[in-house]
Amino acid sequence: MPPRKQAPKTSTSFDLDSPEWYLNRELTWLAFNKRVLHEALDERIPLLERIFFEAVVSSNLDEFFMKRIGGLKQQVGAGVKKLTVDGMLPQEQINSSLAVAHEILLEQRRIDAQLRELLAKEGIIFLRYEELSPQQKKEMDAFFKREIFPLLTPQGIDPAHPFPFISNLSLNLLVTTNEVGSNIEHLNRIKVPLGAGIPRFIKIGGKDHYLTFEELIAHNLDDLFPGLVIQHCEFFRVIRNANTDQRGEQANDLLSMIESALRDRKFADIVRLQVASGMLPVHRGKLAAELDIDEQYDVSEAPGILAKRDLMEIWKIDRPHLHYPFHHPCDLPELLIDEPNIFHIIRQHKSMLLQHPYESFETSVERFLKEASTDPKVLVIKMTLYRTNPDSRIIRYLIDAAQNGKQVAVVVELMARFDESANIKWAEAMEEAGIHVTYGVIGLKTHSKVILVVRRDYSGLQRYAHIGTGNYHSGTARQYSDLGLLTNDQQICEDLTELFNYLTTGYAPIRKYQKILPSPNILKKTLLKKIAREIDLHTPDKPGLIQFKCNALEDKDIAKALYQASQAGVHVDLIIRDTCRLRPGIKGLSESISVISVVGRFLEHARIYYFRNGGQEEYFIGSADLMKRNLEERVEVVTPIEGSVLQKRLREIIDVQLANKRSVWEMRSDGSYSKRQPGEKDDARTVPEIMIDLAEQRLATSPFAKKNRLKSVKKGSRKKK
Repeated sequence: MPPRKQAPKTSTSFDLDSPEWYLNRELTWLAFNKRVLHEALDERIPLLERIFFEAVVSSNLDEFFMKRIGGLKQQVGAGVKKLTVDGMLPQEQINSSLAVAHEILLEQRRIDAQLRELLAKEGIIFLRYEELSPQQKKEMDAFFKREIFPLLTPQGIDPAHPFPFISNLSLNLLVTTNEVGSNIEHLNRIKVPLGAGIPRFIKIGGKDHYLTFEELIAHNLDDLFPGLVIQHCEFFRVIRNANTDQRGEQANDLLSMIESALRDRKFADIVRLQVASGMLPVHRGKLAAELDIDEQYDVSEAPGILAKRDLMEIWKIDRPHLHYPFHHPCDLPELLIDEPNIFHIIRQHKSMLLQHPYESFETSVERFLKEASTDPKVLVIKMTLYRTNPDSRIIRYLIDAAQNGKQVAVVVELMARFDESANIKWAEAMEEAGIHVTYGVIGLKTHSKVILVVRRDYSGLQRYAHIGTGNYHSGTARQYSDLGLLTNDQQICEDLTELFNYLTTGYAPIRKYQKILPSPNILKKTLLKKIAREIDLHTPDKPGLIQFKCNALEDKDIAKALYQASQAGVHVDLIIRDTCRLRPGIKGLSESISVISVVGRFLEHARIYYFRNGGQEEYFIGSADLMKRNLEERVEVVTPIEGSVLQKRLREIIDVQLANKRSVWEMRSDGSYSKRQPGEKDDARTVPEIMIDLAEQRLATSPFAKKNRLKSVKKGSRKKK
């Protein structure tokens, strides 16, 4: 691994196009996973939640190899010689990334050993087959013959049996056998049928004692190879390239094209072969040769069990004292008034800000769509759909609306990575129900999160909307920290009408947006103009201030503009979850810029953009990160948040995160991070704990909630009489 880049020496003049001022996207993303893995070490976090963080890192690394390393390998294969913003070639990025990923895997193995010891003290024990009692072995062997043996298909590897296809992320056994009295070895492959209704960690008896699926198979091989001698049993898995996108200007049938791309992904080139510790070198070599990969560069020994992402099964064990305290999202107080129609409430308040998971997704966003589907005055529902959950109520409400005679139009993003298959299924189901389904604009992903409802009110047609930072997915709404706006602002709603006309036709004539900032044509230009304006308005008496909160800052133009703002004296606070190209704290360049990363119970996913604007403060939320792909290659929507009440809520979120001493990592100028530690007088709560308390306080002190409680009490007393 090349030495870590040192913070550049300070200078009075800076070439802002020089690679030395920008960090590498891949390495900064891997650094984020180091921060996530660090949560598994934190003794203040409940034990099973620490297991969760360990599993998340494994899942993230799998995706990193499939998407990022896979893409870089394609660049190498295509002979790409273009340097990145930070001055690296594709192969250099691969080499550096693999070295860092190996560091993470070694650290994960060390943490895993510690966590297993702690779990054992709680009676949660991982056993090897040899450690089972004779009775337990008998029970497990019977379970194998009854539930597993019929699912297995051993495949020989010899001239008569071509090397079998190894599917992406599958767990496999490489079994070496020979006949009695013969020295001729035969190789065989067995795929572990995960997902066939049997967990990866099989419970033994009534206690929380577990044996892995593959371990049980490995000790019952005599049933699969009767009469043969089992010489070796070794575990391996492959990771394949996920970059099979084929979207282009000539695509005639996008649905068929995506289905074809999914098939291609299944058979895509192998990015990585992972083998368990102890695999014989000759077998590593044979696997590499059969899979047509470079043994030196494309094979890695993964310490501990393979596919640690499956530790999610252990995280789900029902031990309340080993989990975070149960969190039940609060209702938004404004929605608790004694008014059964949500559209009347929205019209009364004009706009309401939602913060998930602290406030309920079900009683706000899902209620909005549910009532729209049945309200006889609602005529039209339009929506963008990027990801949703398998048992989605959102889809059900859309189908109900169509069946109730409403005009329903849904823009489905078929290229939502790893959700393509689910989105194809939903698209077909909605079309069968009479919903007008389109797939956005060729060449652009539709990443915006928007619902538009047209209703005939007493005063004529009125439009209502929801604009969010997160997907319409009830599961992630409980795990991701996101924001949303329910609004009756007619300028915003008129803008969304223009946006949907663009999405459903694919044509982009001159469209005039009054308030929203969509990409790819407007958002980036506007952000750059607002950064420049902040520079122009900055004075010692009225200093400029820019504060951005998002998942990633990867776009060079934005980073460059922020450097210029800092050089002009503008203070810049960046709350960036993972990738950040910009280097803070360099004298003369970025000394007024701070970069922090918040890691905790909920995945930080909201995007907030703030400009002091000479005292005329501006706040925006939306779906877009500060990445080139979001700003130039996707349809995103960012909306202003107006009114002192809603802006105060956003100010509270920003200030809590900037001041927190428990969940926050600070970035140094060389790109490394250090975690803050609360002092004796500091608030020792995490960001999520503070946000939960604030949401509960808002609900407890809200006049809307109080009024609702009083009415409930009166109704209850009447019933008693």
